[in-house]
Amino acid sequence: MAIRKIKLTIQYDGSRYSGWQIQPGKRTIQGELVDALSNLVGVRTYVHGASRTDAGVSALGQVGLFEIDSPIPTENFAGAINDRLPPEIVVTSAEEVPSEFDLLGGVKSKLYRYTIYTGRYRPVLRLNQCWHIPKKLDAGAMNQAAQLLVGTNDFKSFASAADRRESSVRTIFHSDVTAEDKWIYVNVEGDGFLYNMVRNVVGTLVEIGMGRWTPDKIDEILEAKDRTAAGRLAPPEGLCLMWIKY
Repeated sequence: MAIRKIKLTIQYDGSRYSGWQIQPGKRTIQGELVDALSNLVGVRTYVHGASRTDAGVSALGQVGLFEIDSPIPTENFAGAINDRLPPEIVVTSAEEVPSEFDLLGGVKSKLYRYTIYTGRYRPVLRLNQCWHIPKKLDAGAMNQAAQLLVGTNDFKSFASAADRRESSVRTIFHSDVTAEDKWIYVNVEGDGFLYNMVRNVVGTLVEIGMGRWTPDKIDEILEAKDRTAAGRLAPPEGLCLMWIKY
């Protein structure tokens, strides 16, 4: 039987997991998917991910890919895998893709959303999906700053010191900050992201929202190409991978 490539769209609450990537002795999203799929097909089968989300980060549109020579109909994979997954992880679609489909190289853009709650009391029902900052933030100033990230730039100042990739140049297609009552949402869409880049951007925008910096501080930070020039690292719980486009 010919090898088939099956593309999955995956949602998960990552708050109780050690990130996407398999790690010895730790619960990970990839580990749960590999176990579920392997149990289904009867042979150890690896699920590759299009984005390595960190510990605590969630997703509504993660993309996974596996290769298989099983006769199981493509439309049955999602339900059969879900039956073997913990409740915090769900496969929302499975589709067969051409052999030339490139999980990483074919990505055109990704959208991450970060959620902040500014109410006085912590929002207990959404605590694992937001950063609770119990003070007023200037969302208008944050949005003004977010616009300055759009374009092709060297984002070295927003990368973790642990990021070892050769180039820190990335293109941001869209970046904005919106507010709904006490909730603030930061959206960043780009062709790719450095390690901890979005969380470092959010930490910087929060400094601006608190009035410690003006929006044009972004230009200065980009120019510095130095992690110490940017703001603090926002906690992982507020971050969600919304979608990946090919």
